[in-house]
Amino acid sequence: MTTPHAHRGLNLTLKIWRQPGPNARGEFRTYEMQNVSTDMSFLEMLDVLNEQLIAKGEEPVAFDYDCREGICGMCSLMINGQAHGPDRATTTCQLHMRRFSDGDTIVIEPWRASAFPVIRDLAVDRSAFDRIITAGGYVSVNTGNAQDANCLPVGRDRQEKSMAAAACIGCGACVAACKNASAMLFVSAKVSQLALLPQGVPERARRVTRMVAQMDKEGFGGCTNTYECEAACPAEVSVTNIARLNREYLRAVVVSEEGV
Repeated sequence: MTTPHAHRGLNLTLKIWRQPGPNARGEFRTYEMQNVSTDMSFLEMLDVLNEQLIAKGEEPVAFDYDCREGICGMCSLMINGQAHGPDRATTTCQLHMRRFSDGDTIVIEPWRASAFPVIRDLAVDRSAFDRIITAGGYVSVNTGNAQDANCLPVGRDRQEKSMAAAACIGCGACVAACKNASAMLFVSAKVSQLALLPQGVPERARRVTRMVAQMDKEGFGGCTNTYECEAACPAEVSVTNIARLNREYLRAVVVSEEGV
């Protein structure tokens, strides 16, 4: 009777960006990993690396994560030059090591954008997104108790477009993938999800002008329609939202100038 051979894991070379602080000089460091299970997620692989580093008395690699279910958007990593790695519509925490091959070299970096300063290693400060939302990405009108759904009829097409925009998890992959570090896809998704619904109409002009102004203040670049943001988005938010953002902004400016 023969005994089946145990499945051999992956031997990998990791080139990881290490930066001890926001104002410190960073550099790539190389780590060799042996027998990495193909069943691991990418973050689980980094967990194993950190356990090995801690065991050797070295500083673990700092990286962001929270839910590890593809919902929160915290797992922001550039993997071999691609936001969240090689799979489309997938967050880093949902990327599995079976996507790589034995002997691969994997380059891991933080988001690269001046509006997302590095905190440490692979972790960046994305509070710029929070400030954009605070500027107007909400409905502040006091509507009292929740109304029956039939009292606010919304067409199916508008409802589906609003829900598709609301799927944005605010991970920042669109910014990281854009050559201009533009936040237009993120802002357009947050504007669209409310502009398409009756609850968002009363504040639509103020919302879009304030959010765009805050986006510019944060130092994000402009959109030049390369569609990299859509390709990198794990929620597959469409660039058609950017066209809607531009229309909403133009409408708000025209209404403001006419004093209506």
